[in-house]
Amino acid sequence: MISVDTRPAVAMLVDPKWRQRIFSPASLERLSMFARLIPDTEVALSEERLPELLNGAVACLTGWGTPTLTDATLEQAPSLRLIAHTAGSVHHLVPETIFERGVRVTHAAAALAEGVAEFTVLQILQSLRRLDQFERRLRAGEPWHVLSHTPGHLLSTQTVGLVGASRIGRDVIGLLHPFGCRLLMFDPYLTPEEAREMGVELCELDDLFASSDIVSLHAPLLPTTRGMITSRHLALLRDGGVLVNTARAGLVDEDALVCELVSGRINAALDVFVQEPLPDEHPFRTLPNVLISPHVAAMTCETLLKQGEMMVDEILRFLAGEPLLYEIRPEKFAIMA
Repeated sequence: MISVDTRPAVAMLVDPKWRQRIFSPASLERLSMFARLIPDTEVALSEERLPELLNGAVACLTGWGTPTLTDATLEQAPSLRLIAHTAGSVHHLVPETIFERGVRVTHAAAALAEGVAEFTVLQILQSLRRLDQFERRLRAGEPWHVLSHTPGHLLSTQTVGLVGASRIGRDVIGLLHPFGCRLLMFDPYLTPEEAREMGVELCELDDLFASSDIVSLHAPLLPTTRGMITSRHLALLRDGGVLVNTARAGLVDEDALVCELVSGRINAALDVFVQEPLPDEHPFRTLPNVLISPHVAAMTCETLLKQGEMMVDEILRFLAGEPLLYEIRPEKFAIMA
């Protein structure tokens, strides 16, 4: 007698270069107890191949490098009911019509938030103490007694302005509270009651820049937020102030930021850029008052595995008819990162 595999099909649409770093053998083994993974071998991904790979699948795992799931592709995948995205933002991945098709979407943004928040605090502390410059200048042979008499600043004495009470923004608040610094917040969707519960002071964007020693961005990049940080806001930041961006480069007028940084009046810690990789000739690479990193704020070994585990768990809940923990609701889609 020929046995028939009755397990529901789940399509693996995570780029092969990320697959082993995101999914532990144990996670895939748990999934295989209740679902069959298709294809059963690693294959190169392309938009043209998606209908074939999604054929018969009730759910799919996606991530960095997954081709866009267009309306045309989804039209050829009538059985698909869940997209479990192992990364954060899904705006580049699915069309706005996704919910009209009866397809649910869940994502691993909560896993990424912890790493980004921790990295943000690291950038803030680094900007106040500039360990990187001490290390570089010592290696270059500058006198020890000169550098050892170059003071930094205590975080407890600073006013930190946060732009966006996103999941990451809230995690940053939680990490900053023990330092005792004053926290300001700009978020048009946050109520005064919520702000009080979070221990932050609500204010307008101009006031936040004018009153902060450090401004950290945590807003999503949407048509309404693109370029929201203008030359006016940067000019309001006090001399020696710091702009931290682990969110999206498009939130800031980059030309205006370059002008302020070239003047030497303010500092910046940047993990995201309009063009990535950052061009070799870009001023950010040579300005001494800019701390740069290659879009790695969320990148830890533990975070990667947590992303996979989280989405495997979501698929298992879906197959069992249980509520999803990280589902993106249609009414929140337009204002999410």
